[in-house]
Amino acid sequence: MDRQSVSAPTGARCPLHDAAFAADPHQVYDRVRAHGPAGPVELAPGVDATLVVGHETALRVLQNSTLFARDARRWKALNEGRVGLDHPLLPMMAYRPNCLFTDGAVHLRLRKAVTDSLARLNMTRIRRDVEPIADYLIDRFSERGRADLLNDYAKLLPLLLFNQLFGCPADIGDTLTSSMSAIFDGRDALRANEELTACLMELIALKRRRAGDDVTSWLIQHPAGLTDEELKDQLVMLMGAGVEPERNLIGNALLLLLAPGAGGGGSGMLIEEAIDHVLWNQTPIANYATHYPVQDVDLGGVVAEAGTPVVISFAAANSDPALADARRSHSKGAHLAWGAGPHACPAKDPAQVIAVTAIEKILNALPDLTLAVHEQDLQWRPGPFHRALVALPVAFSPTPATRTASALQNRTAPIAMEQPVPAAPAAAVRPEPTRRKGFWSSFLDTFRI
Repeated sequence: MDRQSVSAPTGARCPLHDAAFAADPHQVYDRVRAHGPAGPVELAPGVDATLVVGHETALRVLQNSTLFARDARRWKALNEGRVGLDHPLLPMMAYRPNCLFTDGAVHLRLRKAVTDSLARLNMTRIRRDVEPIADYLIDRFSERGRADLLNDYAKLLPLLLFNQLFGCPADIGDTLTSSMSAIFDGRDALRANEELTACLMELIALKRRRAGDDVTSWLIQHPAGLTDEELKDQLVMLMGAGVEPERNLIGNALLLLLAPGAGGGGSGMLIEEAIDHVLWNQTPIANYATHYPVQDVDLGGVVAEAGTPVVISFAAANSDPALADARRSHSKGAHLAWGAGPHACPAKDPAQVIAVTAIEKILNALPDLTLAVHEQDLQWRPGPFHRALVALPVAFSPTPATRTASALQNRTAPIAMEQPVPAAPAAAVRPEPTRRKGFWSSFLDTFRI
């Protein structure tokens, strides 16, 4: 095969941003595979990249941080103004001083702080924190007999859970939830990012004054000595790397369990088996881990030029024909859903516990769940990075909203939260009747003991 440059004309590139890709990404991966283990793609109009679709080549890139850097300040098209500073892909691709976008000693220092802090979250605590959130969300729709399990449940559960893990008080948690939702949904993302930054800096200042039993406090206390800016960006990274993949893992696994035709016989499948099937075949973060070669590199016949984005397709690598035997046996050590190398996901065990617990809770609470539409009518959300449903409408027998009350009775300890600063006497304070409570403050009000 002739060597091809990634500066090939746009017409030769496979788009990863249109409806055709969202509907059937594997037909695009097959077209890219025709170039070899990597090929030219378009992440968005005018944003070119090389997509790695071969498993062995993906490992080569992921494990070689000397030749393939993660620091997006090397991105030539961005530096030359060919990609604008207001481009909607920048929140996912632009440099931040966090674990995803740093290399060498800086990366090791930041990752050590993150992995040590996450290690303090044992699986019992994770389950304990997920269960009341699941009960609270299920109670919000269980009497209706219908719901959108993606937007009413799978999307909100990890958002609320991170408020819990970060130790957010009510007002900060409400802002965190709304701003992260807006960023993921593309609603006024620039303003949402400003609100997210402001509320996280407020949270960091609060935790520096009064530490709690939470990830934010543990990061502050870590010997790495993170600055406020570094702390903020590690929290953004944890939210971004946790919320979007988690909701897709929960949603895609629920689809498989409710619609056996969605991927290979969900009927009778255990929850853990469904999750593993999704990690192999409907990888929640399908294409990411952007690298920037420090020099021109030949990736099996396609040359990735220095400073151009090289994106790993975890989904395509998992479907590499070379992995046929491993895929048939669902060998957990072979798929790349959690990445590999120095930037591999540090939270795969908590992520799986969260998903299993969330799915167990909804299936036990509403045992006659069925899809409200034919699975062929479900839509997938366009975008180059994720494999995500737009919605997951379901129907079930209406049941009383009593789960939260039961959870309150069974808890041996209150929900951990940042205690509010004592308010001034009621006569001295005018309430703000126009302020609408968000999900997090409503949840805390329910569980305040």
